[in-house]
Amino acid sequence: MQNRHAYSQMIKTEAKNLGFLFCGIARAEFLEEEAPRLETWLNKGMHGEMRYMENYFDKRLDPRLLVDGAKSVISLGLNYYSNELQFDPSAPKISKYAYGSDYHLIIKDRLKQLLQVINEKVGEVGGRVFVDSAPVLDKAWAKKAGLGWIGKNSNLLSKQVGSFFFLAELIVDIELEYDIEPTADHCGTCTKCIDACPTDAIVGPYVVDGSRCISYLTIELKNEIPQEFKGKMDNWMFGCDICQDVCPWNRFSVLHTEPSFTPHPELQGLKKEDWQDITRDVFQKVFKNSAVKRTKFDGLKRNIDFLRPI
Repeated sequence: MQNRHAYSQMIKTEAKNLGFLFCGIARAEFLEEEAPRLETWLNKGMHGEMRYMENYFDKRLDPRLLVDGAKSVISLGLNYYSNELQFDPSAPKISKYAYGSDYHLIIKDRLKQLLQVINEKVGEVGGRVFVDSAPVLDKAWAKKAGLGWIGKNSNLLSKQVGSFFFLAELIVDIELEYDIEPTADHCGTCTKCIDACPTDAIVGPYVVDGSRCISYLTIELKNEIPQEFKGKMDNWMFGCDICQDVCPWNRFSVLHTEPSFTPHPELQGLKKEDWQDITRDVFQKVFKNSAVKRTKFDGLKRNIDFLRPI
């Protein structure tokens, strides 16, 4: 037990040294509470065209099926909050998380560094790092590790820092000291996120119909955006921050200190007309190492064209 405590404290200290906002640890086990919710969400088709959400149902709920001998799930958060804005207020908007370099690469590299340190200080430890790239329910594990509660907009919320952070996991095969104190729900009677969503994607407290979410429509959806959303996209061309921007807990957000998340200098300066006339070359230049590349040039152009008034 003494070693578990020492190892857990070491891991949290090293995570902080690597720039992570927070770190919590939970026992690797079956997510009983999440199983019926995930099944209902899928059965109602709220995942839209995200067919991959139907795959590996059992693995999504049990990390021991992802990592042999898994004993602990280490959840980490990396801050990306920025008060930077695009200079032209009429220009199509991009979610804050995509301002700079692709977070997948940055976080994965740091998780590997953390795993290396664990191996150096503990001994040979088996483990895998996860950043949106495998069937892991990030928010459920972060909640289980006491890092926050799931808000009515389905994001993980923290009283200390709000919700503008990325979540990632390191699943390892050693026993650690677990953070078993759950965070109470502090949403209260507030419905700001529900009221503000222009596409009515938050169909009830804590339930988001992914197929109606602007982030889904501008990133995940590969076909044409349904006409019912014409005039309801609030000028978002990649992602959406509305339900986070209106959340009262985000008044506690702190500016990130990660140079890689600084907006590309040309991104902020492009005007509405520049976006409407964007070329493939400009797209490749501005979004060379960006998460925006996921939607590809044709996808971003589709989104921008959809935002044009009728």
